[in-house]
Amino acid sequence: MSDNSFGKLFRITTWGESHGPAIGCVVDGCPPLLKLSEADIQPWLDRRRPGQSRFTTQRQEADQVRILSGVFEGRTTGTPISLMIENTDQRSKDYGEIARRYRPGHADIAYDMKYGIRDYRGGGRSSARETAMRVAAGAVARVLLRTLVGERVRIRAALTGIGGHMIDETRWDWDEVERNPLWCPDAGSVTSWEELLDAVRKAGSSIGATVTVVAEGLPAGLGAPVYGKLDADIAGALMGINGVKGVEIGDGFGVASLRGEQNADPIAPGPAFESNHAGGILGGISIGQPIVARFAIKPTSSILTPVPSITRDGEAVEVRTKGRHDPCIGIRAVPVAEAMMACVLADHMLRHHAQCGWPR
Repeated sequence: MSDNSFGKLFRITTWGESHGPAIGCVVDGCPPLLKLSEADIQPWLDRRRPGQSRFTTQRQEADQVRILSGVFEGRTTGTPISLMIENTDQRSKDYGEIARRYRPGHADIAYDMKYGIRDYRGGGRSSARETAMRVAAGAVARVLLRTLVGERVRIRAALTGIGGHMIDETRWDWDEVERNPLWCPDAGSVTSWEELLDAVRKAGSSIGATVTVVAEGLPAGLGAPVYGKLDADIAGALMGINGVKGVEIGDGFGVASLRGEQNADPIAPGPAFESNHAGGILGGISIGQPIVARFAIKPTSSILTPVPSITRDGEAVEVRTKGRHDPCIGIRAVPVAEAMMACVLADHMLRHHAQCGWPR
C-alpha cells in the first residue's frame, strides 16, 4: 500500500491497523530544538479517545502515546520523530461474520478490488482508528506553530450539524464546545441532537454530520499560486479524513448563489477586511483573516440494520455489522480536523520560510 505520507517539508507517515498490536506515525521535517514531550501530545489524543460518552464507540483505548525517537533531553533533534500507541481493546471476533462479506458503504470491496486482500478486523487501515496518529502528529504541528508564530495561533473545530440539523450560528460560543460531548458551539442544539443520536443508535443505524474548523492568528503569505494553494492543501487534508465526502472553504458552495458585490470582501486601510466570504485565503494565499473550512461526513457504514450486499464469491447476502461503532463519526472527527489543519499550516510555514523567510 502506497501513499501513507502527507505534507512536503513537515511530513507525516502513519502506520498500523485497527486490530493490530499498535498504530504509529513518523513526523519528518520538524526543526530541531523545539520543546516537546509526551505531555504536549497526550491532551489532544484524550479529546479524540473513544468511549468517553454514549454517543461514540465504547471501545476502551487509553491512546497513551510514546515518543520513540527524534527527541533528546526534552527537545527535538531535527531527526524523524516516531510516535506509537498500543492497541489494547481489540475484539476481532466481532468481525467474523463479515470476513467474506462486503459492508455496503465501507472500503471493504474497494480494498479487495485493488489489493486482492483486506483486513476485515475493523477495516484495517480504512478504520478511523488510524486518525489517532493524525491527532498525535497535529500536536507536534501545534508546538511548531506556537514556537514560530506565538500563542496567538488558535486552531479550533466544532460540530455544526447532525443529520441536516444545523446550529444557529448567531449563538456560536467556542467555550460551549468544551462543555458538551458533541463539540457543539450552540447550547440550544445540544439536547435535540442528543435525543436524535439516541434514537438513531437504538434503531441500529447511524447519521452524518457537518464539522467546521477555524484557524486564527496566522500570518499572511502562507500558500503559493497555482499548484501550492493553501486552500487546496487544506481541502485535500480534510477530504482525507475517514468518511468525508465534501469540503468547503469560506462560504464554499454558497458563493454560487451570490452576486460579485455580495461575495467580495471589502478592504479598508490597514489593511482590514470587512467580511470573510473567502475563508481567509485569496489566490491560494493566506491574508491574515481567520481561515475557515467546513466538511460533510457520511453516516457510519458499520451498522446493525441489514443492508443488501454480496460475498467475496459474488453471492447475494444481507450484511449487518456487529461491534462497537460510532452512531455519528462526525463527533470524533472534530479533533482530527484540528490536527489536519495544524499539519497543513505547519508545512506551509516551513515552505514559506524556505522561499521568502519567516512571514510577518
